Amino acid sequence: MRNIQPEELDELIENGTLAYKVIDVREDEEVEQGMIPGAIHIPLQQIPEKLPELAVDETYVLVCRGGHRSMNAAAFMENQGYDVINMDGGMLEWKGELVFK
Repeated sequence: MRNIQPEELDELIENGTLAYKVIDVREDEEVEQGMIPGAIHIPLQQIPEKLPELAVDETYVLVCRGGHRSMNAAAFMENQGYDVINMDGGMLEWKGELVFK
């Protein structure tokens, strides 16, 4: 499984060169504290039922609070044939801009 550092992801977003879709797998109350701009919110337990809505030919960066849930989601999606990257350290390490739902 590939990983990306929060700083790398932030730089891609700021430069307008992000070629990935970001999926935030945190719970609703965690997302209320802010999300990465452009991220799609799909709580971890909903990933299996939402997979049919996600294009297999896209690359997804998965994000959670500390990096463990997103790693599990990424492993699951990878086993289903998706191209995924886990963001190391999760939102605890994110220093970039936040958007609020």
